[in-house]
Amino acid sequence: MGFSTGPGGRGSPLSEINVTPFVDVMLVLLIIFMVAAPMMTTGVSVDLPNADAPSMDIDEEQPIIAVQRDGTITLKGDTLTLEQLDERLRTDQAIRARDEVYIQGDEEVPYGAIVRVLAVVRAAGITKMGLVTDPLERVAE
Repeated sequence: MGFSTGPGGRGSPLSEINVTPFVDVMLVLLIIFMVAAPMMTTGVSVDLPNADAPSMDIDEEQPIIAVQRDGTITLKGDTLTLEQLDERLRTDQAIRARDEVYIQGDEEVPYGAIVRVLAVVRAAGITKMGLVTDPLERVAE
């Protein structure tokens, strides 16, 4: 601990705080958060409905992307590849105006195929996505 000489030559303790270690710790924390923040926001964000949610009325013009058992992707009756789907979502004015699509996947389709379609929809700038499922009443039959 240091002492200063005040009037009269008597030593009194220094009351200054060394902030260098504090600044060092804050800079390390800042770097950690800057590196970690982008990793926390990756993925596809989908709002899944509850299992007991009431059925929704979907009008005929609503764009539905269907992923069939063999991996075939259809939109408005046209069979598309992922690249064609991306182009169609970006250029179709009706879809752009709605900014909403529904995705209907066959029960046997691998999870990865659905995720790839969701990623294409998200990359095309569509902000609202819905997953079409069968109601619980039909499953129980």
